[in-house]
Amino acid sequence: MYVFYDLLKFLHVMSFVFMTVPLFNLIVVNERALLGPKFNYPADRYMENIIGHGASRCFVFQSTVLLTGLLLLLFGPLGIEALWLNPVVAAKIVLLFVLMGMLSYIHFKVQPKIERLMETVGPDKEVPEDFSAKLKPYRVLRKRMATFCLFLIITIIILGLQTYAPFSPFLTAALIALAALFARHANKTLIRFGWI
Repeated sequence: MYVFYDLLKFLHVMSFVFMTVPLFNLIVVNERALLGPKFNYPADRYMENIIGHGASRCFVFQSTVLLTGLLLLLFGPLGIEALWLNPVVAAKIVLLFVLMGMLSYIHFKVQPKIERLMETVGPDKEVPEDFSAKLKPYRVLRKRMATFCLFLIITIIILGLQTYAPFSPFLTAALIALAALFARHANKTLIRFGWI
């Protein structure tokens, strides 16, 4: 039983690590910005492929986090009642569902609009002058939501470290504030050197 429980913990943590897709999407978008605002079909198509295909991977990782988290409660010392008795566990599950909802919105509402626009151009077609302006609102929205998702993921990790023993409220608040600052930083800059 201990081996099974340890395997669940490993899968749970690894799935969370792989859920950092929003960070890497922000890096990809900021790298693309180095090419300038003018639409560049090969670069933009490549970027959209990376971002668009990342959603299905993220759905799998989010589902794995949910399933392993529930199994950890079921087979662990906290029990399934921790979902409503432990505020940290309750907050983590609510935030995970918020993440799932945001990913669903981006994947099923925003990304298809971007793809429909991308289908009107190609490597051999003349790109309309206002094409970048048409893409911009959807890309800005997606980038903002990726930033918020990154913040939520870091917040869930901060709470996850406190499942069995809470940190001081001051430290928790400070770490969540740092998570917000880092997410904003990842949105605004290329973060070429990790944290910097």
